[in-house]
Amino acid sequence: MEIHGTCKPGFEAVQDAFAANFADGLEVGAAAAVTLDGEFVVDIWGGDADTDGTPWQRGTIVNVYSTTKTMAATCMLMLADRGDLDFDAPVAQYWPEFAQNGKDGVLVRHVMAHTAGVPGFDPPLTTIEQLYDLEAVADNLAAQAPWWEPGTASGYHAISQGNLQSEILYRITGRRMADWFRTEVAEPLGADFWISLPASEDHRVAALVPPVFRGDKLTVNGVEVSADSIAVKALLSAPMTATEPATREWRAAEIPAAGGFGSARGIVRIHSALACGGAVNGVRLMSEAGARQALEEQIDGIDQVLMVRMRHGLGFGLQLGEMFTTEPGQMFWGGWGGSLAAVDLDNRLSVAYVMNRMDSDLMGDVRGRRIADAVRTCL
Repeated sequence: MEIHGTCKPGFEAVQDAFAANFADGLEVGAAAAVTLDGEFVVDIWGGDADTDGTPWQRGTIVNVYSTTKTMAATCMLMLADRGDLDFDAPVAQYWPEFAQNGKDGVLVRHVMAHTAGVPGFDPPLTTIEQLYDLEAVADNLAAQAPWWEPGTASGYHAISQGNLQSEILYRITGRRMADWFRTEVAEPLGADFWISLPASEDHRVAALVPPVFRGDKLTVNGVEVSADSIAVKALLSAPMTATEPATREWRAAEIPAAGGFGSARGIVRIHSALACGGAVNGVRLMSEAGARQALEEQIDGIDQVLMVRMRHGLGFGLQLGEMFTTEPGQMFWGGWGGSLAAVDLDNRLSVAYVMNRMDSDLMGDVRGRRIADAVRTCL
């Protein structure tokens, strides 16, 4: 299997790990990229963009699901760094309607760390089209009561986190996050990433290969859960499947927690600014202190939706030895199906892996772990 792109001397282990994923029959098409000090040291791709054998190319992009959350988080970190957003302020300071039903004490930092107690929609959405209506979704989130005492526990806000952040940004700036992200983040950096993909980019999109689910038990990350658990109620509160990204409606919608389309190159280009103290290649997104805010631990414990131990910072997951990052200056997030992004602020390093053959895991899988592990051996 031919691997395309470039891999600088000293980083051959990353290309070997990437090739091993294909050799083990785990891939259809994929790409990986790594920057060090803002410069690309790995930019590789291979395989097919669909099951018809269309080659994955340098310009191929794909829906990365929850890896999109790192882009929404970057927007929020920028707003805070500019003094327009206070993570310690109640959400209702910016969005007064959100104070309903006992949510007046929910802070912006709770939203950033999945501790806001609003991990899903209540009542549940019944059609995917409802998710595309930003005002209706905001009304749903504003009207409901918290599912637990905010700030006391994390429960992965799989879709709702993005809508909460988007509405806060909208109330502050008067602009929708998809537009704000493109003009304030992606375009200045020349990054291939969109939260709301224009039709002009459809020809570049790789077709996702949906995951295969096995067994008749309800499980999340291998943990059996009951039908009335917070995990199941949250994850099933939006009727989302792996087929929506093939539709124009999904691609055009603003879904800041799951609807982003981009390349591995685009992801690391944006994250390299965080890794390099807030600026890269002459473009400053935020101060170094603003970037390092993401590393501030908000909670450490068993996540009520993911059912595994999580350490949440402000918008990113933090170092856990058994997961994708192993050092205090590192942070990460992954997406349903397998995509992964990791940022190392101490070593000025950014890593991204994207693919189209989906695994059933919610936050990356063995393929991305191989890439991240290989990068560590090169430092």
